[in-house]
Amino acid sequence: MKCISVYTNNFELFSDLYPQILASPPEENEDIVLEGITVSGSGEVPEQYLERMRLKPEVVVMKERKLGITILQHGSVFEICMPYADGELEKQA
Repeated sequence: MKCISVYTNNFELFSDLYPQILASPPEENEDIVLEGITVSGSGEVPEQYLERMRLKPEVVVMKERKLGITILQHGSVFEICMPYADGELEKQA
């Protein structure tokens, strides 16, 4: 799964940026700044990572079932985990 890290603990701001991030996700190891928030292409994460994170009580797990996206929120970071390669996500929307 492809992972994008969004460095904020502000859910409202994350929600506002989310569509923009999905429309133009950063490349692996690329950092972009949107409205003062760093968004980083974190590369690939194994499915086991999601399972381990789901078990932690301090992690909030959100799902966007239509697109198969899992969003993890912990500390001051949101992680958007998606099963699509670059360019494929827009085709699914």
